[in-house]
Amino acid sequence: MSETMAQTTEWGALKTDVTGYVGIDTIQEQIRRKALKRGFEFNIMMVGASGLGKSTLVNTLFKAKIARRSCLPESNKEPIIPKTVEVKAISHVIEEKGVRLKLTVTDTPGFGDHINNENCWLPIIEYINDQYEKYLSEEINTSRKKHIPDTRVHCCLYFIAPTGHSLKPLDVEFMKRLDKIVNIVPVIAKSDTLTVEEREAFKKRIRDELSSQEVSTYPMKDLDVDAEDSAINAALREKMPFAVVGSDKAHKVEGKDVLGRKTNWGLIEVENRNHCEFADLRDMLVRTHLQDLKEVTHSIHYENFRFDRLQARKNFEKGDAKNKKIDESTC
Repeated sequence: MSETMAQTTEWGALKTDVTGYVGIDTIQEQIRRKALKRGFEFNIMMVGASGLGKSTLVNTLFKAKIARRSCLPESNKEPIIPKTVEVKAISHVIEEKGVRLKLTVTDTPGFGDHINNENCWLPIIEYINDQYEKYLSEEINTSRKKHIPDTRVHCCLYFIAPTGHSLKPLDVEFMKRLDKIVNIVPVIAKSDTLTVEEREAFKKRIRDELSSQEVSTYPMKDLDVDAEDSAINAALREKMPFAVVGSDKAHKVEGKDVLGRKTNWGLIEVENRNHCEFADLRDMLVRTHLQDLKEVTHSIHYENFRFDRLQARKNFEKGDAKNKKIDESTC
């Protein structure tokens, strides 16, 4: 019966008009109220060498002191570069117009800061997979919680140095290693050091190199579900990597407070699309694709991890049972 219904209706192909008010239109409001009570979660990871403005950019994105400046030394002390890549997460609850968001920012101090950066991505891969493992353990628990805490990384912002030339081997290697387990969004940090022509040429070289290396960045082309999504995501892919400038300092412009970087020749306005692409990045991460980032994490990256882990357990149990039978037959 269900198969027949699926073939005939196709979610809208067969439409039946109602003769009076039923109240189906309130479902959306019911979902909204429950979601607002529970609040929302979003977990973002920052990866890139020290000094590229990772903490400043995240603080600018959410207009709050979210990320710690791990690369800055205390007064009268030399900056300490970790011997290995560290993974540090810090959570905040931010609220806007009655909507609560638990935001977890994960930093990776030490990444790309050494002479030998071989395997510096391994602690990051381990951390991402550990979050999947925690979620899976809770999910298959016989007495699991009503709401499973979600610490899975929904988005990885990868910061590219504004060299104006091409990607470094480490950039390519990192993204190739992680594009199958997390949503990667590449950004060109401190893009105000490039001219407009240099910036556009650099962006094109990066896109060409990622394409030739078969590196998949978010939003993935094969995940577009309809023509509308395809058009929106195609426009985003054309803009990537986003050339951004971060600043959490406000300056007065025509009586209004404007976030920007003040130089001897003028003010670089962070949210001005004529100056940089920060606004495009913010709109994608928060205003248009936040929920999709979470859904892709759950339905693609986490499902792949879940399948591999459960399949490995199944194979292990089969092997264990087989060995047990052999032991019994030899007795």
